[in-house]
Amino acid sequence: MNSKLFYLFVLSISFVHSQSKLTEIWEPVPEKIEAYDFLKAPSDAIILFDGTDFSNWVTWGNKEPQWIINNDSSMTVVNGKGSIQTKESFGSVQLHIEWKTGTKDLEKHLNQSRSNSGIFFQNNYEIQILDSYNNPTYVNGQAGSVYKQHIPLKNTSKKPGDWQSYDIIFTAPIFKNEKLEKPGYFTVFHNGVLIQNHVEIKGTTTNVGEPKYSTHGNAPIMLQDHCCVPLSFRNIWLRKLD
Repeated sequence: MNSKLFYLFVLSISFVHSQSKLTEIWEPVPEKIEAYDFLKAPSDAIILFDGTDFSNWVTWGNKEPQWIINNDSSMTVVNGKGSIQTKESFGSVQLHIEWKTGTKDLEKHLNQSRSNSGIFFQNNYEIQILDSYNNPTYVNGQAGSVYKQHIPLKNTSKKPGDWQSYDIIFTAPIFKNEKLEKPGYFTVFHNGVLIQNHVEIKGTTTNVGEPKYSTHGNAPIMLQDHCCVPLSFRNIWLRKLD
């Protein structure tokens, strides 16, 4: 390469480099946190349940939950004692929760009566929990559904008695002047598999009637007490996203 061509080559590289610099952003620098695996929450997470107590939870009437804490650091629903919800209110979050469906009296209970529960965000929007292992039901009410709104992309349910996991990204709806400005969204991984891909929440996840939005702010996360086969939860943590 002669000197003139070499000069032009260097000049072109310098020009590309300078243009590249124009689109480089250096601030703000993302906070460094420690990430581990699903057995241990990341360092900036809020631990909602670590297997020792219900210090972050209440039941109806702002009372202490009457569910059971087990020796394996899990808790088990006591049907009829009421749903439980976090003491703190939240907006958009990343939630990790592990759960297993019950194994008793399965021959007596089918469809929606088999370890039926749900995770309610802002007391309005439910991701369904159910024994969906060889247990046919309406598909917008099976495990992993945005209840009565979105069918899961896949059924990755494990057999009763096996631990399962949800990793949920909840983007809270935004209201302005008593009107919906932006809907909410769910992204859900069930046992590591994407089953809800940034789906739009159509409103409160009701059992009867069409969903619709009502103005609200941040609110607790609720775990549902629902008939009939009790299930268990463990290792619950979240990260605030707003």
